[in-house]
Amino acid sequence: MEEVAQLHRELLEASHRYYVLDDPTLTDADYDTRLRRLEALEAKYPQLITSESPTQRVGAAPASGFEEVQHAVPMLSLNNAFDDDELRAFVQRAAKTLELGDAQDAGDELSFCCEPKLDGLAVSLIYENGVLVQGVTRGDGRTGEGITTNLRTIRSIPLKLRGDDLPELLEVRGEVYMSHAGFEALNARGRDEDGKVFANPRNAAAGSLRQLDSNIAASRPLEFCAYQVARVDDALLASEAGQNHSGLMALLNDYGFRTSPQLEVVRGAQGIIDYTRRLGEQRDGLDHDIDGAVIKLDALRLQRELGFVARAPRWAIAYKYPAQEQETTLEGVDFQVGRTGALTPVARLAPVQVAGVVVSNATLHNMDEVERLGVQIGDSVIIRRAGDVIPQVVRVASEGASREAIVLPDGCPVCGSEIERLEGEVVARCAGGLICAAQRKEALKHFSSRKALDVDGLGEKLIEQLIERELVKTPADLFHLEAATLAELPRMGEKSAANLVASLDKSRNTTLARFIYALGIREVGEATAANLATHFGTLEALRAADQAALEAVEDVGPIVAAHIHTFFQQPTNNETLEALLACGLSWEEVEIGERPQPLAGQTWVLTGSLDSMTRDEGKARLQALGAKVAGSVSKKTAGVVAGEAAGSKLEKAMQLGLTVLDEETFVKRLAEWESGADAQQDNPQDSAQANVQDSAQDSAGEDA
Repeated sequence: MEEVAQLHRELLEASHRYYVLDDPTLTDADYDTRLRRLEALEAKYPQLITSESPTQRVGAAPASGFEEVQHAVPMLSLNNAFDDDELRAFVQRAAKTLELGDAQDAGDELSFCCEPKLDGLAVSLIYENGVLVQGVTRGDGRTGEGITTNLRTIRSIPLKLRGDDLPELLEVRGEVYMSHAGFEALNARGRDEDGKVFANPRNAAAGSLRQLDSNIAASRPLEFCAYQVARVDDALLASEAGQNHSGLMALLNDYGFRTSPQLEVVRGAQGIIDYTRRLGEQRDGLDHDIDGAVIKLDALRLQRELGFVARAPRWAIAYKYPAQEQETTLEGVDFQVGRTGALTPVARLAPVQVAGVVVSNATLHNMDEVERLGVQIGDSVIIRRAGDVIPQVVRVASEGASREAIVLPDGCPVCGSEIERLEGEVVARCAGGLICAAQRKEALKHFSSRKALDVDGLGEKLIEQLIERELVKTPADLFHLEAATLAELPRMGEKSAANLVASLDKSRNTTLARFIYALGIREVGEATAANLATHFGTLEALRAADQAALEAVEDVGPIVAAHIHTFFQQPTNNETLEALLACGLSWEEVEIGERPQPLAGQTWVLTGSLDSMTRDEGKARLQALGAKVAGSVSKKTAGVVAGEAAGSKLEKAMQLGLTVLDEETFVKRLAEWESGADAQQDNPQDSAQANVQDSAQDSAGEDA
């Protein structure tokens, strides 16, 4: 089927540009639309499913074990070099064996291909006629484990090679690894979900690949970089590209593999030494771990002449950088307060050099991590530094003779407010959101944001200036700013200053729901703020509510109720509230239950753009009618409002057979609901939905 073939080409090209070239050509929505279309066609015509289809990257059912696979060409180790003299000796040995001479400069004309030594897990990939058929771990070098299903989930591994003139057989070797950002995100998720936390990216990559359930591997941020061609057709080796290692690496690029952007061809020992120094300077700025550089004689003919010794080739060597893990003593722990109020325990260490940098502080992440590590003050600990990631304590090396437990402080180290750590939560936080200096910038940004007090002209840069000059410490200080003072700030001017003061003055007249949202109480979003305003009617009633009264509000459970109650129990927060009210902030009284709630208990989704109102206005009107407005479509969605250029959410709603309203019908229904009409008159098959369904099907095209 031509459409299936076309979708294959488009999706494979998009995946290659996104995951290998870092140069995306399709938006996520466009990619998802094409992928869903392909899935639908393959479901209808199962005979069209092939192993290289983009739909086949998903995980499979757990395997019972990994089969042992004999390597056709052994995956051997490399000898190591640790200084410049050992690199010179390597080049001189190669020159002597090739009978180029015994002098120190005999190898100056030899070309070497140099690239980073990635710190991950080596694997071998076998392609037949351009299609991936097998993936194997290094194992002991002679025998590895077949992990094809897991490797197929890695998007930087091509399932089918690019191009037309493909070899009948190709065996590619490379490294599976994890970027720093991917590793940190994986560990953050593990801490949040009380799951596994990995010591370093290499362990995380190796552990992910050896999961019997490939769905686990599919959920991990794994990457692949090719570094060698182990087997290929003789015809390709006889070609110009097949004469050198660097030529084969360029060919792998053409086939769709990622190779190292730091790969270079240099001459002689001094060229190698200069390369390792340049790479060492770049090391901390790379987005992944490397533990050295790999140097290979570039000419494949000369590689064959040199051959192997014991378990290593004579034509290659690994230059190793200093270790990124060291042992030191934990001398104390300080607690830092982040911009969202999160308390992070920071280890004070006996200074130690790690990867060329003296480290005296390292993160312990949170108290759950402290407990997991079993670490106490006085212990000897292993710390790790990788790239620009903050040094972290990864394990206890030995317990100290005199140990002291690490405990949370009684109050916030910055403002003295209560420390809130609810049962089952990982992070402890300062409850002084409105006055804590550590949280000041985020609190002011949220308070003045469009969905809160909507102060036009108060951007992030200006807030930073106001804080730096100590003109604003709490939200109430905003309303005391004078145009003359603001005009003196860089890039402000008299007109901008006057406009900001006018906008602040206008924002004094708001709604109770907006004001509650603006306070930045943890987990109190727009919908919850609206529910609180409707339920209590006044700020005084809300401030006086106990835990039980708060839990009686729709969508407010024990955890959110505890956040709200704790917030209003802080004297400093209440002082700021009084200061805000003294600045003239006001709103119309909310009559409890004054408006009918015909959509209570229903979940609605807005997608596309609306002409008669903004999406936020549509959302607010639905919420006022009792609806919960979600960002994604599911079987539980009561209805979807489809505006202009509605995308994947509309398509999913059509697939699920949900009620879909176009804008004209939505506006009409809003008027009916708001006047008290029965929301149950909706019919999933009404004409509005039918019209939307027809147009969506027309745009999707016909099955070929």
